[in-house]
Amino acid sequence: MLVRDAATQSGGSALEVLMVRRNLRSDFVGGAYVFPGGAVDPLDGGAEAEALCTGRSHAEASTLLGVGTGGLAYWVAVVRETFEEAGLLLARREGGPHLLAGDPDEEARFAAARTEVNAGRLRFLDLCREERLRLSVGDVHYFAHWITPRGAPRRYDTRFFVAAAPPGQIAAHSAGETIAEVWITPDDALARHRAGQIEIIFPTIRCLQAIGRFTSSAALLQAAERASSAVPTIEPRVVPDGNGMRIVLPGDPGYEQAPVPDPGDGEARGDFNEAVRAVSMKANEEGPDAAPGPRPDRVRPAGP
Repeated sequence: MLVRDAATQSGGSALEVLMVRRNLRSDFVGGAYVFPGGAVDPLDGGAEAEALCTGRSHAEASTLLGVGTGGLAYWVAVVRETFEEAGLLLARREGGPHLLAGDPDEEARFAAARTEVNAGRLRFLDLCREERLRLSVGDVHYFAHWITPRGAPRRYDTRFFVAAAPPGQIAAHSAGETIAEVWITPDDALARHRAGQIEIIFPTIRCLQAIGRFTSSAALLQAAERASSAVPTIEPRVVPDGNGMRIVLPGDPGYEQAPVPDPGDGEARGDFNEAVRAVSMKANEEGPDAAPGPRPDRVRPAGP
Protein backbone atom coordinates (compact mmCIF):
# COMPACT_ATOMS: atom_id res chain seq x y z
CA MET A 1 0.00 0.00 0.00
CA LEU A 2 1.66 3.20 -1.22
CA VAL A 3 0.13 6.19 0.57
CA ARG A 4 0.41 9.96 0.25
CA ASP A 5 -1.30 13.13 1.47
CA ALA A 6 -3.22 14.94 -1.26
CA ALA A 7 -4.71 18.43 -1.22
CA THR A 8 -8.51 18.67 -1.04
CA GLN A 9 -10.83 21.28 -2.51
CA SER A 10 -11.48 22.63 0.98
CA GLY A 11 -7.80 23.48 1.39
CA GLY A 12 -6.96 20.58 3.69
CA SER A 13 -5.40 17.23 2.91
CA ALA A 14 -6.56 13.63 2.72
CA LEU A 15 -4.76 10.32 2.79
CA GLU A 16 -4.72 8.57 -0.59
CA VAL A 17 -3.59 5.07 -1.53
CA LEU A 18 -2.48 3.74 -4.91
CA MET A 19 -4.64 0.97 -6.37
CA VAL A 20 -4.17 -0.94 -9.62
CA ARG A 21 -6.72 -2.97 -11.55
CA ARG A 22 -6.07 -6.65 -12.18
CA ASN A 23 -6.18 -7.96 -15.72
CA LEU A 24 -9.74 -8.93 -16.70
CA ARG A 25 -8.50 -12.41 -17.68
CA SER A 26 -7.25 -13.21 -14.16
CA ASP A 27 -8.71 -16.45 -12.75
CA PHE A 28 -9.36 -14.94 -9.35
CA VAL A 29 -11.84 -12.02 -9.51
CA GLY A 30 -10.46 -10.54 -12.71
CA GLY A 31 -10.75 -6.76 -12.94
CA ALA A 32 -10.62 -6.21 -9.18
CA TYR A 33 -8.75 -3.20 -7.80
CA VAL A 34 -5.86 -4.23 -5.56
CA PHE A 35 -2.56 -2.90 -4.27
CA PRO A 36 0.61 -3.48 -6.32
CA GLY A 37 2.27 -6.77 -5.50
CA GLY A 38 3.18 -10.27 -6.54
CA ALA A 39 5.11 -13.40 -5.65
CA VAL A 40 8.44 -13.46 -3.86
CA ASP A 41 11.17 -14.44 -6.32
CA PRO A 42 14.11 -16.66 -5.26
CA LEU A 43 16.47 -13.83 -6.31
CA ASP A 44 14.76 -11.48 -3.83
CA GLY A 45 16.58 -13.23 -0.98
CA GLY A 46 20.15 -13.94 -0.02
CA ALA A 47 23.31 -11.96 0.57
CA GLU A 48 23.22 -10.25 -2.84
CA ALA A 49 19.83 -8.68 -2.14
CA GLU A 50 20.64 -7.83 1.48
CA ALA A 51 23.75 -5.91 0.39
CA LEU A 52 21.50 -3.55 -1.58
CA CYS A 53 19.08 -2.88 1.29
CA THR A 54 19.12 -0.16 3.90
CA GLY A 55 17.18 0.22 7.13
CA ARG A 56 16.34 -3.42 7.86
CA SER A 57 18.44 -6.56 8.25
CA HIS A 58 17.67 -10.11 7.19
CA ALA A 59 17.32 -11.20 10.84
CA GLU A 60 15.02 -8.28 11.73
CA ALA A 61 12.77 -8.96 8.75
CA SER A 62 12.51 -12.68 9.53
CA THR A 63 11.62 -11.95 13.15
CA LEU A 64 8.83 -9.55 12.14
CA LEU A 65 7.29 -12.12 9.80
CA GLY A 66 7.72 -14.99 12.24
CA VAL A 67 9.80 -17.07 9.82
CA GLY A 68 13.08 -18.77 10.53
CA THR A 69 14.89 -17.35 7.53
CA GLY A 70 14.29 -15.50 4.26
CA GLY A 71 12.23 -12.64 5.69
CA LEU A 72 14.06 -9.82 3.92
CA ALA A 73 13.07 -11.31 0.55
CA TYR A 74 9.50 -10.12 1.17
CA TRP A 75 10.67 -6.51 1.49
CA VAL A 76 12.81 -6.79 -1.62
CA ALA A 77 9.80 -8.26 -3.45
CA VAL A 78 7.74 -5.25 -2.31
CA VAL A 79 10.23 -2.85 -3.89
CA ARG A 80 10.64 -4.91 -7.06
CA GLU A 81 6.92 -5.54 -7.63
CA THR A 82 6.04 -1.91 -6.94
CA PHE A 83 8.53 -0.91 -9.63
CA GLU A 84 7.34 -3.59 -12.08
CA GLU A 85 3.59 -3.06 -11.62
CA ALA A 86 3.33 0.65 -10.78
CA GLY A 87 6.59 2.24 -11.95
CA LEU A 88 7.42 3.56 -8.46
CA LEU A 89 10.86 2.83 -7.03
CA LEU A 90 11.35 2.75 -3.26
CA ALA A 91 15.09 3.32 -3.40
CA ARG A 92 17.65 6.08 -3.07
CA ARG A 93 21.18 6.96 -3.98
CA GLU A 94 23.42 7.64 -1.04
CA GLY A 95 23.70 11.41 -0.74
CA GLY A 96 21.85 11.95 -4.01
CA PRO A 97 18.57 13.66 -4.92
CA HIS A 98 15.23 11.87 -4.94
CA LEU A 99 14.88 9.39 -7.79
CA LEU A 100 12.56 10.02 -10.73
CA ALA A 101 11.57 13.44 -9.47
CA GLY A 102 11.65 15.50 -12.63
CA ASP A 103 14.85 14.59 -14.49
CA PRO A 104 13.61 13.65 -18.01
CA ASP A 105 16.74 11.69 -18.88
CA GLU A 106 16.56 9.65 -15.70
CA GLU A 107 12.84 9.03 -16.14
CA ALA A 108 13.39 7.78 -19.70
CA ARG A 109 16.26 5.55 -18.61
CA PHE A 110 14.28 3.94 -15.80
CA ALA A 111 11.19 3.54 -18.00
CA ALA A 112 13.31 1.58 -20.47
CA ALA A 113 14.84 -0.44 -17.65
CA ARG A 114 11.39 -1.25 -16.27
CA THR A 115 10.40 -2.66 -19.65
CA GLU A 116 13.50 -4.84 -19.66
CA VAL A 117 12.87 -6.04 -16.10
CA ASN A 118 9.24 -6.91 -16.86
CA ALA A 119 10.33 -8.78 -19.99
CA GLY A 120 12.87 -10.82 -18.02
CA ARG A 121 15.84 -9.42 -19.92
CA LEU A 122 17.24 -7.47 -16.94
CA ARG A 123 17.46 -8.54 -13.33
CA PHE A 124 16.05 -5.99 -10.91
CA LEU A 125 19.05 -6.38 -8.60
CA ASP A 126 21.42 -5.77 -11.51
CA LEU A 127 19.56 -2.55 -12.31
CA CYS A 128 19.91 -1.40 -8.71
CA ARG A 129 23.61 -2.24 -8.64
CA GLU A 130 24.29 -0.46 -11.93
CA GLU A 131 22.44 2.65 -10.71
CA ARG A 132 24.12 2.44 -7.28
CA LEU A 133 20.78 2.29 -5.48
CA ARG A 134 19.90 1.21 -1.97
CA LEU A 135 16.44 -0.27 -1.46
CA SER A 136 14.54 1.66 1.22
CA VAL A 137 13.23 -1.41 3.05
CA GLY A 138 13.42 0.35 6.42
CA ASP A 139 10.63 2.68 5.26
CA VAL A 140 8.31 -0.23 4.41
CA HIS A 141 6.21 -1.55 7.32
CA TYR A 142 4.60 -4.97 7.70
CA PHE A 143 0.82 -4.49 7.99
CA ALA A 144 -1.30 -7.64 7.52
CA HIS A 145 -1.19 -11.34 6.68
CA TRP A 146 -4.09 -13.00 4.86
CA ILE A 147 -4.43 -16.54 3.50
CA THR A 148 -7.10 -17.26 0.88
CA PRO A 149 -9.85 -19.59 2.18
CA ARG A 150 -9.78 -23.21 1.11
CA GLY A 151 -11.93 -23.96 -1.91
CA ALA A 152 -10.58 -21.09 -4.01
CA PRO A 153 -9.46 -21.90 -7.57
CA ARG A 154 -6.12 -20.39 -6.58
CA ARG A 155 -4.93 -19.69 -3.04
CA TYR A 156 -2.60 -16.93 -1.87
CA ASP A 157 -0.52 -16.55 1.28
CA THR A 158 -0.30 -12.77 1.21
CA ARG A 159 1.66 -10.32 3.32
CA PHE A 160 0.54 -6.68 3.11
CA PHE A 161 2.95 -3.80 3.66
CA VAL A 162 2.59 -0.01 3.77
CA ALA A 163 4.99 2.77 2.80
CA ALA A 164 4.97 6.42 1.81
CA ALA A 165 4.86 7.00 -1.92
CA PRO A 166 8.28 8.22 -3.14
CA PRO A 167 8.12 12.00 -3.69
CA GLY A 168 7.96 13.26 -7.24
CA GLN A 169 7.50 9.87 -8.89
CA ILE A 170 4.55 9.20 -11.20
CA ALA A 171 2.67 5.90 -11.01
CA ALA A 172 1.89 4.01 -14.21
CA HIS A 173 0.36 0.53 -14.54
CA SER A 174 2.29 -2.19 -16.33
CA ALA A 175 -0.28 -2.90 -19.10
CA GLY A 176 0.21 -6.60 -18.41
CA GLU A 177 -0.88 -7.96 -15.06
CA THR A 178 -2.47 -4.58 -14.29
CA ILE A 179 -4.53 -2.45 -16.68
CA ALA A 180 -5.22 0.79 -14.77
CA GLU A 181 -4.03 2.77 -11.73
CA VAL A 182 -5.70 5.31 -9.49
CA TRP A 183 -4.82 7.37 -6.43
CA ILE A 184 -7.91 7.31 -4.22
CA THR A 185 -8.94 7.87 -0.62
CA PRO A 186 -9.95 4.70 1.22
CA ASP A 187 -13.45 6.08 1.80
CA ASP A 188 -13.91 6.87 -1.90
CA ALA A 189 -12.70 3.41 -2.91
CA LEU A 190 -15.11 1.74 -0.50
CA ALA A 191 -17.99 3.98 -1.61
CA ARG A 192 -17.35 3.17 -5.27
CA HIS A 193 -17.33 -0.53 -4.42
CA ARG A 194 -20.64 -0.27 -2.55
CA ALA A 195 -22.10 1.53 -5.57
CA GLY A 196 -21.01 -1.28 -7.87
CA GLN A 197 -18.58 0.93 -9.80
CA ILE A 198 -15.41 -1.03 -9.01
CA GLU A 199 -14.56 -4.52 -7.76
CA ILE A 200 -12.64 -4.93 -4.48
CA ILE A 201 -12.14 -8.18 -2.60
CA PHE A 202 -12.36 -8.93 1.09
CA PRO A 203 -8.75 -8.55 2.34
CA THR A 204 -8.32 -5.35 0.33
CA ILE A 205 -11.53 -3.97 1.84
CA ARG A 206 -10.30 -4.73 5.35
CA CYS A 207 -6.98 -3.01 4.64
CA LEU A 208 -8.77 0.04 3.19
CA GLN A 209 -10.99 0.20 6.27
CA ALA A 210 -7.94 0.00 8.52
CA ILE A 211 -5.91 2.73 6.80
CA GLY A 212 -9.02 4.86 6.35
CA ARG A 213 -9.05 5.49 10.10
CA PHE A 214 -6.05 7.79 9.66
CA THR A 215 -6.11 11.39 8.46
CA SER A 216 -2.46 11.54 7.38
CA SER A 217 0.16 9.20 5.99
CA ALA A 218 2.55 10.11 8.82
CA ALA A 219 0.08 8.97 11.48
CA LEU A 220 -0.65 5.76 9.59
CA LEU A 221 3.02 4.90 9.08
CA GLN A 222 3.85 5.60 12.73
CA ALA A 223 1.04 3.29 13.87
CA ALA A 224 1.99 0.62 11.34
CA GLU A 225 5.62 0.63 12.44
CA ARG A 226 4.60 0.15 16.07
CA ALA A 227 2.14 -2.63 15.25
CA SER A 228 4.34 -4.51 12.78
CA SER A 229 5.72 -6.91 15.39
CA ALA A 230 2.25 -8.25 16.27
CA VAL A 231 0.52 -8.87 12.92
CA PRO A 232 -1.89 -11.84 13.13
CA THR A 233 -2.36 -14.43 10.40
CA ILE A 234 -5.95 -14.42 9.11
CA GLU A 235 -7.33 -17.36 7.12
CA PRO A 236 -11.07 -16.76 6.61
CA ARG A 237 -13.57 -19.50 5.95
CA VAL A 238 -16.49 -19.07 3.57
CA VAL A 239 -19.65 -20.72 4.91
CA PRO A 240 -23.28 -20.81 3.72
CA ASP A 241 -25.98 -19.13 5.74
CA GLY A 242 -29.68 -18.51 5.19
CA ASN A 243 -29.01 -15.64 2.80
CA GLY A 244 -26.12 -17.00 0.76
CA MET A 245 -22.50 -17.00 1.90
CA ARG A 246 -20.63 -15.32 4.72
CA ILE A 247 -17.06 -15.02 5.96
CA VAL A 248 -15.98 -16.20 9.39
CA LEU A 249 -12.57 -15.21 10.76
CA PRO A 250 -10.35 -16.83 13.39
CA GLY A 251 -11.94 -16.14 16.76
CA ASP A 252 -15.46 -15.73 15.35
CA PRO A 253 -18.19 -18.06 16.70
CA GLY A 254 -18.39 -21.15 14.52
CA TYR A 255 -14.97 -20.74 12.90
CA GLU A 256 -13.60 -24.06 14.13
CA GLN A 257 -16.79 -25.87 13.10
CA ALA A 258 -16.99 -24.28 9.62
CA PRO A 259 -16.92 -26.89 6.83
CA VAL A 260 -13.82 -26.85 4.66
CA PRO A 261 -14.58 -27.21 0.90
CA ASP A 262 -13.04 -30.11 -0.97
CA PRO A 263 -10.35 -28.65 -3.31
CA GLY A 264 -11.47 -31.15 -5.94
CA ASP A 265 -15.09 -30.03 -5.86
CA GLY A 266 -15.50 -28.32 -9.24
CA GLU A 267 -18.84 -26.75 -8.27
CA ALA A 268 -17.35 -25.15 -5.16
CA ARG A 269 -14.43 -23.82 -7.20
CA GLY A 270 -16.75 -22.41 -9.86
CA ASP A 271 -18.89 -20.62 -7.32
CA PHE A 272 -15.97 -19.22 -5.36
CA ASN A 273 -15.56 -15.91 -7.20
CA GLU A 274 -19.24 -15.13 -6.72
CA ALA A 275 -18.97 -16.04 -3.05
CA VAL A 276 -15.98 -13.71 -2.71
CA ARG A 277 -17.95 -10.89 -4.34
CA ALA A 278 -20.88 -11.43 -1.99
CA VAL A 279 -18.89 -11.58 1.23
CA SER A 280 -16.74 -8.63 0.13
CA MET A 281 -19.83 -6.46 -0.20
CA LYS A 282 -21.00 -7.55 3.25
CA ALA A 283 -17.58 -6.71 4.71
CA ASN A 284 -17.71 -3.26 3.13
CA GLU A 285 -21.16 -2.62 4.59
CA GLU A 286 -19.99 -3.66 8.07
CA GLY A 287 -17.69 -0.63 8.27
CA PRO A 288 -14.20 -0.02 9.68
CA ASP A 289 -14.89 -1.14 13.26
CA ALA A 290 -14.77 -4.78 12.12
CA ALA A 291 -11.41 -4.38 10.37
CA PRO A 292 -8.17 -5.50 12.06
CA GLY A 293 -5.14 -3.24 11.97
CA PRO A 294 -3.58 -0.33 13.82
CA ARG A 295 -5.83 2.47 15.13
CA PRO A 296 -5.11 6.18 15.59
CA ASP A 297 -5.95 6.04 19.31
CA ARG A 298 -3.14 3.51 19.81
CA VAL A 299 -0.45 5.74 18.34
CA ARG A 300 1.93 7.22 20.89
CA PRO A 301 4.71 9.74 20.32
CA ALA A 302 8.08 8.19 19.60
CA GLY A 303 10.37 8.03 22.59
CA PRO A 304 12.49 5.80 24.76
